[in-house]
Amino acid sequence: MAQTNLSKVDEYGFERPPNFDYKKQAEFFENYLSILNRRQQRWKGLNEREKNKKTAKLKRFIRKGIPMSERPMIWMFTSGGQALKDKSKLTYEEMKSLINDENLISMIKLDVPRTFPENIFFTKDGVLPKKLFNVCATFAHQNAEVTYCQGLNYIAGLLLLATKDEEVTFWLLKALVDNILPKYYIKTMSGLLTDLAVLDELVKLKEPLVHNHLVRMGVEFGVSSTKWFICLYSEVLPTETVLRIWDSLFCEGSKILFRVALTLIKIHRDDILCTNDFGEVIDCFKRMGHNSQVLNCHSFMEKIFTMPGSFSSSQLEKLRLKHANTH
Repeated sequence: MAQTNLSKVDEYGFERPPNFDYKKQAEFFENYLSILNRRQQRWKGLNEREKNKKTAKLKRFIRKGIPMSERPMIWMFTSGGQALKDKSKLTYEEMKSLINDENLISMIKLDVPRTFPENIFFTKDGVLPKKLFNVCATFAHQNAEVTYCQGLNYIAGLLLLATKDEEVTFWLLKALVDNILPKYYIKTMSGLLTDLAVLDELVKLKEPLVHNHLVRMGVEFGVSSTKWFICLYSEVLPTETVLRIWDSLFCEGSKILFRVALTLIKIHRDDILCTNDFGEVIDCFKRMGHNSQVLNCHSFMEKIFTMPGSFSSSQLEKLRLKHANTH
């Protein structure tokens, strides 16, 4: 469970910046901790069957936040990670023993020290770099189409921080890449490029002023938002907010990424419209993670299911088909 303090390091091991607003954080957590405690009690009232069957009730519970202690099991079930593990011919440990490609090993070893360098658990003497290497290298060796792609290290790293479990992290990463975000991380990144084109069209439809403003400045929306999708908002938004997003992402699929993106655009509409060039747009997007409305993860998650309006999975698939041939 998240908790606040005046430490220079937050509850997930990330160093707080020198200008960190402890007062704002304390005000948020004073209210959020009571919400977490209340949700914890509600989750305790669910039996094992209710936690292992996709129902409207479980989705409602997940949208309001999964307690940290429940996340590994719930994420494994809702993502399909547990199903992948159960039907796998090889165990994780057996797959890990097959790591032998020197090129992949070298590539991943270069990326591991770059992953969350401001986090105390990922320092040279921290407990997670070796586990992160194991997860990324094992995944790369068993997925010939993807092997390894930059961005996966941040996802795997945050999964490790959240679950504290190397094997669970591997299966969750596999569920994300193989099932939830197909073709995001292959060499052509065709799935990612298609979804960025879909997002551009959704912004044009739902926030035409923003879209027209960016077009006039010659700014491609995908350039500004690529990191949102490829890192699933890790390293972009506050950790607590990212984990709440992932709660719903594992349960409801990739449409959650679009809902978050559109909500960020709507919240920051005026800020974006005040930009005058590419550099200011990029700075504006970088500042989004410090907005108090984004920091307040509970109310932000309520917003992502209301502010963007309705768009169904079938509508999303139609838009994907429309843009798929262009990538």
